[in-house]
Amino acid sequence: MGAIIFIITILVLVLIHEFGHFIAAKRAGIRVDEFGFGFPPRLFSFKKGETTYSFNLIPFGGFVKIFGETPDDKEDYSSEHGPDHARSLISKPRSTQAVVMIAGVAMNFLLGWILLSGAFISGMPTAVSDTPRGAVLSNTALYITSVKKDSPAFLAHLSVGDKIISLSYEDKSQIKKIENPDIRGFQQFVEGATDKNISLLYSHAGVPQNIQIVPQKNIETGKSMLGVSIDMIGMLKLPFHQAVYTGLKTTWHMTVGIALSLAGLVKNIFLGNANFSDVSGPIGIIGIMKTASEFGFAYLVSFIALISLNLAVINLIPFPALDGGRVLFLIIESIKGSRINPKIANTLNNFGFMLLILLMLVVTYHDIIKLWKPI
Repeated sequence: MGAIIFIITILVLVLIHEFGHFIAAKRAGIRVDEFGFGFPPRLFSFKKGETTYSFNLIPFGGFVKIFGETPDDKEDYSSEHGPDHARSLISKPRSTQAVVMIAGVAMNFLLGWILLSGAFISGMPTAVSDTPRGAVLSNTALYITSVKKDSPAFLAHLSVGDKIISLSYEDKSQIKKIENPDIRGFQQFVEGATDKNISLLYSHAGVPQNIQIVPQKNIETGKSMLGVSIDMIGMLKLPFHQAVYTGLKTTWHMTVGIALSLAGLVKNIFLGNANFSDVSGPIGIIGIMKTASEFGFAYLVSFIALISLNLAVINLIPFPALDGGRVLFLIIESIKGSRINPKIANTLNNFGFMLLILLMLVVTYHDIIKLWKPI
């Protein structure tokens, strides 16, 4: 199920991205030769106006072939020398070319905003501390927000999103128990259960489960701990106007967080300290999507919005083969007052594309290692 959701999600997100390029090019009077659903080999196609709409075998996204985008290709030779030159991408002002390049990113940002706004309308899991002024949460409960590796909680297979229902243990023939705890109640109960075998009742994806878990002493504080971060979370439903505003704020905060995380990863790559096991590729995302779908519609929609925003931020990186790299070339051309040699630009784009594929293979390898590594 997770794989099917992943394929559909990637198809939609990439098509939305390419549609941004498509509509921006059309509005600028640039000829669009093909809009492809999926990647070749081609299954079938039809032509409407001057654009061929193709449906291809490999379902991971799509592509747009814009006239004059790669002018050193033989088939695009007329973009510089033919009668249709005025309708080629390279004939347009650099500002127009930049708009066409950035339009795909803008569509991914817009989709993320729409999805998050829709989630707030239908009901979004929200921390009590993050509740907008005047809003009211329903069904508030204590949830696990992170699990420390190799901690008692990790070894007991507790995971992010699990709802804590009750904790109990036997002490001198007496049963000590706490139900529906808040943050402070949970912490005090665990700290008072040193070396005790706690019976923990929790809900995973709506299914109640019970485990036995023994707290571990924190070396620094001397207090007992399970190795989890927790927060009080409830369901937040907002009216349309508030949902749109809160969705925009959430989109901004998520985008900033993604950008900072990505910057940290790039920095560590150059320093030789990158930990690719913390990065998820296609296989890892499939697993996360399956979990998100189990926890409910709002979780799944939020995660899809997160992927859309990730695609937007990544494409803004000024690296060859990405939209940001193409915009960087336009900036360089504006500064030097002449075009970059198309062969050089395309060579850099091809090289950048190969590096991105290599990076994806490395991340996927670590996904597989994590999948097969015994817990």
